[in-house]
Amino acid sequence: MKKLSPGLLALIVVLALAVIIAVFAISNYNALVSSRENVNGQMANIDTQLQRRMDLIPNLVNTVKGYNLHEKEILTHISDARARLAGAGTPTEKAAANSELEGALNRLLAIAESYPDLKANTQFTSLMDELSGTENRISVARRDYNEAVKEYNKQIQTFPRALFASLFGFEKFDYFEAVPGAEAPSKVDFSGS
Repeated sequence: MKKLSPGLLALIVVLALAVIIAVFAISNYNALVSSRENVNGQMANIDTQLQRRMDLIPNLVNTVKGYNLHEKEILTHISDARARLAGAGTPTEKAAANSELEGALNRLLAIAESYPDLKANTQFTSLMDELSGTENRISVARRDYNEAVKEYNKQIQTFPRALFASLFGFEKFDYFEAVPGAEAPSKVDFSGS
């Protein structure tokens, strides 16, 4: 059996190390891509549920309009908030527009309480049930998105993946959070002013 020359042995060691490093880099890169795509998929789920709600709103507004409510400004506010949500691009913009729309819808529900005929309307109650179910789906989608963001952001900040994340341009995602003050109840004024 022939003895390997020191140069050939060094070349084999260098090649072996290069293969190990390449496999390690590819593995970490692919894990980051997978995690990023999970975040994007979860955001798409939020978008789907937000779109579902936005599709319900015109029917709800038209049903309410049929009762000639004196609170026309709330319907305008709902339409404006819906348009802002449709035009939102980032998770932060979507969260802010979503909070505004939720507040407007809550005010509409509070106002509807003072109109017994409206509350008894089967189309209105059916739409409200669908809207309630959609709100639950949005809540679940937001939670799933935020979990995916937490996992992804953790991966790009921990060693050794942080090296690959910065090398390949992986950036943090924003959480889908309620805007400050969203936890406060909506103010409803029945004075008619």
